[in-house]
Amino acid sequence: MESANQDINLNSPNKGLLADAMTDVPVDNAARSAAPEGLTLAEEEELRAELAKVEEEIGTLRQVLAAKERHCGELKRKLGLTPLDGLKQNLSKSWHDVQVSNAYVKTSEKLGEWNDKVTQSDLYLSASSTLEDWNEKLTQSEAYKKTQETLSQAGQKTSAALSNVGSVISRKLGDMRNSATFKSFEDRVGTIKSRVVGSRENSTDGLHSPSGAGDKTPQDNAPF
Repeated sequence: MESANQDINLNSPNKGLLADAMTDVPVDNAARSAAPEGLTLAEEEELRAELAKVEEEIGTLRQVLAAKERHCGELKRKLGLTPLDGLKQNLSKSWHDVQVSNAYVKTSEKLGEWNDKVTQSDLYLSASSTLEDWNEKLTQSEAYKKTQETLSQAGQKTSAALSNVGSVISRKLGDMRNSATFKSFEDRVGTIKSRVVGSRENSTDGLHSPSGAGDKTPQDNAPF
């Protein structure tokens, strides 16, 4: 029976847990077996106590910070502030902090000094003078003047062409209105319009005029 129970225990899913538990020794206990070099056991215990105290303070501060963040979120919600407003405010504050920082101020000053040195250097002045000379020579050259005249003439020709097109269209419309076909079409439209208006007037008069039976002398009621 004992051997059977032993086989069952060896084949069970919990096999090996006892051995692992026996060999699972905490690191702190193993570390406390010997003090680090240069420290006595008393100094080690004092440092460990201080470390535990600092970790406890860190945990407390984290809890306080979490409570403050929740309270801040409630206040923002009551004020109607969205996360986007907070992001804009943080970006604005960050940019302001960057602008007033010593690094930014020094960099701006350096860039200003470099700009002054570059613009006042002989190479920059010579290059600016050369570019001005090239610009003047280009604008005074014959090729530039011819190109400018050509563009001006092209613009004038385009305007004249558009004006001629408008005149031709107006003249064609006038000729079409004076043509016999268009006048015959106008006459037909006028005849149809007069017929329609006349029929409407006749129907209106028939509705408002007294009936013919009222004008005749009644004979059915005459004495025999």
